[in-house]
Formats: sequence, C-alpha cells, structure tokens
Amino acid sequence: MCDDIVTPAGERICLECLKRLRLLTPPWCMKCGKKLAQEGEFCADCRRREHLFTRGRALYSYESAAASIYRFKYGGRREYAEFFGEQMAEYLGEFIRGVRPEALIPIPLHRRRLAARGYNQAELLARAVGRRAGVPVWADYLVRVKNTVPLKYENPKERQNNLKKAFNIARNDVKLKRVILIDDIYTTGSTMDEAAETLRGAGTEEIYFIALACGAGI
Repeated sequence: MCDDIVTPAGERICLECLKRLRLLTPPWCMKCGKKLAQEGEFCADCRRREHLFTRGRALYSYESAAASIYRFKYGGRREYAEFFGEQMAEYLGEFIRGVRPEALIPIPLHRRRLAARGYNQAELLARAVGRRAGVPVWADYLVRVKNTVPLKYENPKERQNNLKKAFNIARNDVKLKRVILIDDIYTTGSTMDEAAETLRGAGTEEIYFIALACGAGI
C-alpha cells in the first residue's frame, strides 16, 4: 500500500496499511457484487443490461486499492499476488466453496501484452487463490486472440465493441461445466461477458467470477 519496507518484518503488508484496504460488505449487487449505496438486489448497471455470467463477487473497493493494484499490474510487483490471493481465498472462500468450480480460469492477456509485461496478473491471482482453495487453475483454457486497446479509456459501449471476439478456447479436449473466472478489476462487466460468451459456446453451463476490486454500484 505504501510501497515502503513492510513493518513489522515477516508480514505481507504493514499492519497500519492493512486498515486502508476497504473490503466490500453487504449490501452488494446479487449479480456482479458491486457495493450498493442502499438496500436492494441489483445495481443500476445489472438492472439495465443482461450479463452472460452467472454471478460474481469482488474483494475490495477499487478506490482503496487502486495505487497498489496499479503497481501490481504495471510496476512489476508480482509478489503482491501472494497477499492479494490470500485475502481473496479467505474473504471470498465461502463464495468459492458454494460454487464448487471445476477450475479457476484467469482472464488472459494477449501474447503481445504478456510479452511486454512479463506476466499476467490475473493468472498470478488465480494460482495464489487456487493453492489455498484447493481448486485447479486452467490458465491455458481461454486465450485472448484480439489485442484490445486499454479499456480504462473507453465508455461502456466502446468496451463492449472492443471486446467482441476477443477470446477463444484453446483446449477442445476438455469440457468444463462450472468455472470461476478471475481478474484484477471488475468495471462494467464487458470483459466477463465476452469471456462468458466464449465459454458458453464451448459448453460451460455456469460461469462465475471473482475480482480483486470493483467500483461502487448505485
């Protein structure tokens, strides 16, 4: 969180910094897991559009973890995955166990972006969660065949169009019926929807997701 030496020694995060991370607590959207400002079942986004995934949850409010996630994603701080994965397995563990997934599938990066960054942060999270939850990780099941532009610069409609036909199935020898997708940030759901559509085309019936952080719902 502070990008300084962790104190006390031996911890994964400064105990003072830990207080700055805000866990998402109820009420949350029953579809995407966004924190709701008031009691209700769905956020405004999920009331407006029909998502292709079954249901999802996120761990932190994006604002509280944004700087740390940025370093994790773009600053080479892949060691953050162990702490974040530990937290996801602990606080989202009940959700994961309830789903009983056959596999955790990280949202893939295009090969060019993977080569430039050196790692896929979603895969690191998936492996850290998988080890603790006892669920296999299938990092090579879903591939990104379209090198999309950074989605943070686009509005929801542009995101949706940008992601059309972005993914493909690389393992036709295996059929998975129930999976959990994993990504670092959930925003509009366009990425999850496109991945879910690809998985449904391959015979997957139930597609859930967990994300490290997401913005607020209304």
